[in-house]
Amino acid sequence: MDYLVIGIASYLMGSIPFGLILTKLFLNKDIREIGSGNIGATNALRTGNKLIGYSTLILDIAKAIIPVIYVKFNYPDIIYIASLCAFLGHVFPIWLKFNGGKGVATYVGILFSINIILGLIFVVFWVFIFLLSKYSSLSSIIASISVPIYILIAGQINDAIFFAIMFILIFFTHRENIKRLKNKEESKTKIY
Repeated sequence: MDYLVIGIASYLMGSIPFGLILTKLFLNKDIREIGSGNIGATNALRTGNKLIGYSTLILDIAKAIIPVIYVKFNYPDIIYIASLCAFLGHVFPIWLKFNGGKGVATYVGILFSINIILGLIFVVFWVFIFLLSKYSSLSSIIASISVPIYILIAGQINDAIFFAIMFILIFFTHRENIKRLKNKEESKTKIY
C-alpha cells in the first residue's frame, strides 16, 4: 500500500504544470501556444518574461524535491519509485491529457534530492555544453548521460540502471529536438 500511495502522490506532485499556471496567471497566455508549445522552463523563457521562466524552473525542480526528500527519509527503499513517478508526472500529467514537459528540471530536483554530487555533475555538464553550443536540448541530453556514466565508473551498477532508464526517458522526450539538431534547425536558447 505504501508503494501505491507514494507513487500516486509523487506522480500528482510532479504533474503540477507550473509553466502553464504561471503564464496563464501573470501573462494571460497559454504557454502551449508559445514557442515549442512545451510547458517547461525553457519554453517559459520564450514568453519573454525571465521571471516566469526562472520561476517555472525553480518550481519544476521543487516539485520533485518535495516528494523525493520525504521518501528518502521515511521510505528510503522506494526512493527510485517516488523519483520515477514524479518525473512521469511532469512528462505525462493527467491534467493535460498526458502531454507535459521534457522532465529536465524535475530530473535535476530528483538528482539533488538523491545525492548532491549527482546534481552537481549534471549542472556542470549542462553549463559546459550550453556555453559551447547554446542548445538547451543538447546540454540536457549530454548532462543526462553523464550521470549513469559517473555511477558506473564509481562501481554502483544497480544504481546505474535506474539513471540509465532516466537518460533513456529524457532522450525520448527530446526526440524532436534531436531531429532538429541533426537537421541544424534547433533554436538556440537565451537564458539571461
